[in-house]
Amino acid sequence: MILLISDLHLEEERPDITRAFLHFLQTRAPQAEALYILGDFFEAWIGDDAMTPFQHSIAQALRKLSDGGTRIFLMHGNRDFMIGKAFCREAGCSLLADPSLVRMNGEPVLLMHGDSLCTQDEAYMRLRKWLRNPASLFILRNLPLTTRYKLARKLRKESRMQTPQKAAEITDVTPEEIPRILRQHGVRTLIHGHTHRPATHELQLDGQPARRIVLGDWDRRGWALQVDENGFLQHSFDLI
Repeated sequence: MILLISDLHLEEERPDITRAFLHFLQTRAPQAEALYILGDFFEAWIGDDAMTPFQHSIAQALRKLSDGGTRIFLMHGNRDFMIGKAFCREAGCSLLADPSLVRMNGEPVLLMHGDSLCTQDEAYMRLRKWLRNPASLFILRNLPLTTRYKLARKLRKESRMQTPQKAAEITDVTPEEIPRILRQHGVRTLIHGHTHRPATHELQLDGQPARRIVLGDWDRRGWALQVDENGFLQHSFDLI
């Protein structure tokens, strides 16, 4: 069994999500051979050198799961793209490139966070291109902590103000991107998060069935996609 989750946006201000995630790690996750976290695991991340006691506690919970035999893979999201090797060492997880091609149930599956598919949001795409540039990342990681805190607060504030004003089709994936990315990687199953619109979209790709599975965000409920001999099944559950 494999489990996939995304968009928990963990932060101290949402203890309900943290409790639900820790419960998930203690109950469902140990039964899985692998856990994939497809981005926006944390609400914000300004560098491994700025880890808080809260973030250390999450790393330690992941390490316990990893030590128990469950492999953990973590993909960057648009909120936590500065997570680095130090966190992964502490948490016992492996960083996963976006996109990544893996095999599940005997078929190739493409995993993404999903923000790169939202090409109609041109302002965000320009910002994303700058933030993910290696030179920009080097500069950001070497800024004083106080400067990084201020920049993170500024970006979060702007995002919260701008997102509600954008049309739904701009903040969702661009439909034409789906067949393009499936053909590019030679797959018929794509799994991603980011949009907070959990669903399974059945598609036709060059006369063959294909699908796009969108993972749910942990806000009012928790979400997990389970992959096993029964297929790809996503379920929601109460936050405890």
